[in-house]
Amino acid sequence: MRGFLKFTLTCFCVFCITAGMTAQAETIKTPIGSLSFTHDFANGYPTNATVKKLYDARDFQRACQAYLWSIPIVSMAQWQYAYTRQLGAENGQIVLTESYDDKVGGITYNATTPYAIPFIDLADGPWVVVMPEGEVRGAAHDMWQIGITQITEPGKYLFVGPGQDVPSGAKTEGYHIFQSPTMTVMLGIRLMSADRDVRMNILKKIDIYPYAERKNPKPRGYITPNGKPWLAAHPRGMEYWVRLSDVLNREPVAERDRFFMAMLRPLGIEKGKPFKPTKRQKLILTQATMVGEAMAKANDFAKRMEEAHYVDGLQWHFATVANPDQRAEYYDQLDERAAWLYEAVTNDPAMHGQKTGKGQVYMGTYKDKDGDWLDGGRNYVLHVPPNAPAEAFWSITLYDVDTRCLIINEQKIADRSSRMDLIKNTDGSVDIYMGPDAPKGKEKNWIPTVEGKAWFPYFRLYSPKQAFLDRIWVLPDIEKAR
Repeated sequence: MRGFLKFTLTCFCVFCITAGMTAQAETIKTPIGSLSFTHDFANGYPTNATVKKLYDARDFQRACQAYLWSIPIVSMAQWQYAYTRQLGAENGQIVLTESYDDKVGGITYNATTPYAIPFIDLADGPWVVVMPEGEVRGAAHDMWQIGITQITEPGKYLFVGPGQDVPSGAKTEGYHIFQSPTMTVMLGIRLMSADRDVRMNILKKIDIYPYAERKNPKPRGYITPNGKPWLAAHPRGMEYWVRLSDVLNREPVAERDRFFMAMLRPLGIEKGKPFKPTKRQKLILTQATMVGEAMAKANDFAKRMEEAHYVDGLQWHFATVANPDQRAEYYDQLDERAAWLYEAVTNDPAMHGQKTGKGQVYMGTYKDKDGDWLDGGRNYVLHVPPNAPAEAFWSITLYDVDTRCLIINEQKIADRSSRMDLIKNTDGSVDIYMGPDAPKGKEKNWIPTVEGKAWFPYFRLYSPKQAFLDRIWVLPDIEKAR
C-alpha cells in the first residue's frame, strides 16, 4: 500500500511538471484589443507588447476621466485667460459686457442683461470688494465654480487666500471676511436696473482693490471688450492640458482630488513641475481631449441624471443638475457638475428656482418633439402658453453647440423675451420661431439659426411662480415648422 501511494504521488508530480511545461500561451480578446500572455491568462505574464498596450490604454482612460473631472477649473482658467490675455484686464478689474458683440465670447451668457465680472488673484494678499446700494446682485466663486458667498448686500467684503492669515484688525474694520479655497476668486455681478444710466452709476461705485491699499485705495475700475474678440469656451487639443497644468500649479490641491492628481502624473501634468509632455504623452492627451469632450457631450446632451427630469414625455429638462456645492450625501457630483459646467458657468442657489421658487429656472433641450437633434438648417416653432409663470420675465436664448456661447448669425439676434414687443396670439400665448428662414409677418418672434451648425436653447423663468412649481403650466416641446 505504501508503495502504491509513493507511485501515485510520483505520477502526480510528474503530471504537474509536465502540465506546467506544456501550458500554451494565450491571447484573449478585450474591449481594448487582443492581449497576449506567456502562458494561459491565469498563469502567464503579459507579453512586452501587451504591457505597452495596457499602459497606453490606462493612461488614455485616465486622461478621458481627467477631462471630465477638470471641466469646471479649466473653464474658469480659460475665462480668466480670455479676460487677461485677450482683453487685457488687470487683476481685480471688471469686464463689462452689454451688447451682443461683447457677449458672444461668454458661455451661455444671457442676452438680456449686462454682466460685470472681475477675477481677483489673491497670491499677494487679501483683496477688498466694496458693494454699493442699489439694484445689484452678485456672488463670489472659487476656481472649481463653487460659491463662496453672495455679495448682494451693500458693504465691504474681504477675500483671503488659502493658507493666508486674516489681517489683524480686519474684523473690527467692518469687513465681511471670507477665506477662499482657491487663490483666484471670480465675482459674478449683475446690474439689474433697466435704466443704463442707473446701472453705470452703480458700476462706478463698485470698488475692488488690495487690502494693503485700504488707506489710499486705487479701485481697478472696469473695461469693455471694445471690439476685441475673446472666447471663454474650453480650448481643444493640447491647449486644454496647457490650461489645466497652469491652473493646477497656481491653486492648492483639495483632498478629494488627490487621486486625479496621481492619474495625471504619467501624462506629464504634475504640480510644481513644468508641463513638457513627451511625444507619447502628447498623442495620448490629444486623443483623450477629443474622446473626453465626446463623453462630455453625451453626459450633457443626453443626461441620465434624475435631477434633470421636468415632465414625463417631454424633451425639456432642468439644466442645473449639480448642487451648488457639487456634493451629494455619499459622493461628489462628478457627472452632474461636468454636465452643467460643460455648457454653462457658475452655480449657486439662485440658479435652482425649480426647487426654491426664487431666482431663476434654467430649462434646456437638445431635441425637438420627434426626438431629433436640433439642426440649424431646419425651421422650428415653440408655443409658449399664456400666463407664463414668471414674476419678472421669461426669455429664450439660443447657443452654438460648438462653443456653448450665443449663437452667431448675421442678424446678431440670439434671444426673444417677454420684455420685448412680441406678436401675441389672441389667448396671450406666444409662438417663437427658430430657423434659417424668417416667418413672414412674424419676424419679431424669430431667432435666426445657421445651416450646418447645431444649436440648443435655454428657456429662463425669472422668479418662477407656483404654477410652474406645481406643473400647472407646462412648456411644450419645440416642433418642426410645417
